[in-house]
Amino acid sequence: MFQIVEDAAKKIRTMEVRGAARIARFAAETLKLFAESINGDFDEKMKKAAEILLKTRPTAVSLYNSVNYVLRYEGENEEEKRKNAIKRAEEFIKWIETAHEKIGEIGARRIRRNSVVMTHCNSSAALAVIKEAFKQGKVKEVFATESRPRMQGHLTIKELNEEGIPATLIVDSAVRYFMDDVDCVIVGADTITANGALINKIGTSQIALAAKEARVPFMVAAETYKFSPKTLFGELVIIEERDASEVAPPEILSLKGVKVRNPAFDATPRDYIDVIITEIGAIPPEMAYLVIKERFGYAILEEGELKISPKHFD
Repeated sequence: MFQIVEDAAKKIRTMEVRGAARIARFAAETLKLFAESINGDFDEKMKKAAEILLKTRPTAVSLYNSVNYVLRYEGENEEEKRKNAIKRAEEFIKWIETAHEKIGEIGARRIRRNSVVMTHCNSSAALAVIKEAFKQGKVKEVFATESRPRMQGHLTIKELNEEGIPATLIVDSAVRYFMDDVDCVIVGADTITANGALINKIGTSQIALAAKEARVPFMVAAETYKFSPKTLFGELVIIEERDASEVAPPEILSLKGVKVRNPAFDATPRDYIDVIITEIGAIPPEMAYLVIKERFGYAILEEGELKISPKHFD
């Protein structure tokens, strides 16, 4: 029975399914399918499925919020719980689908005509802004980083090319070299903390620093389900470190006394962020706390774990 969940977890863990929004949607779809297959011990099995999924990518708060939202199902018996869990999974999926369109519309208003835009990694939210701005005749060219070591930038370049958007692929270390030619930077988010900091693909903080130094606006496109309720209590976001084989060949890894580290994300302080574009509007990073409170309702500690009420998800 748990094979559905185990297979899904493997796809997330190995990055066959990647990107915060895609992971969140995939998790909701997986829990929906799993709920439909359960026969007996519904609560226990749903909890175990959630634990399996949550262990795959500890940094992605979208995964946490997706799983936790579905698990706030209600019902007097197993059939009522099943129907409510399926309903909540479908609600979360719809939330994802509509968020990008709204973010694109809101974000495009922040782009000036004939702009050269820089982006990092492969963010569906950031690309929604770029695509909509291009349709409005505002984007002249896009610089996209390779985003080593997984080369998500290659996916971004292909997507931009399919839309007919002029794009240039650059190595990550060339960001400052090209920053003087850029009018604004737009990146996505894996997590937005309660104090307005951004957790995103490794290299993001360096781009933000370069943009700050060059006086180039640095914008974040983030769905509100990427805001982290857990950070309201001062909990630090876990920065995932991936296998060293992603960044170094065997002859380097075999050297005695040599360490190879491969963090997947970094933290960008809110002072480097000009605006966060969400589906409910463009906000300063200082408003992250209010967004979490409004969108997630009151958070309570229950048996040592953060539980979120289903308030404000409609």
